[in-house]
Amino acid sequence: MSRVRIPAQPDLVLIAWIRNPLVPGSRRTITAVRVIGSARPCVDLLRPGRRLSAALRCLRRNGFVVVVSERTSNVSGFVLLKRS
Repeated sequence: MSRVRIPAQPDLVLIAWIRNPLVPGSRRTITAVRVIGSARPCVDLLRPGRRLSAALRCLRRNGFVVVVSERTSNVSGFVLLKRS
């Protein structure tokens, strides 16, 4: 009889970001983060007030893929990443 294994669940990271509306071209800053599973080794970069670009670079280097990236207004939005 073969063993039945439960497949590993994917890791998900949802990041909300905002941009300073008074400074054109300002950098996107993280406002909130939710992690389901693990975001290692990028956990330190996933904090409110940190730059979104640094967090995305780390997550992509460690196997995460952007599933959804949307703007909710001219100065805010969110990104959903998944690692299988």
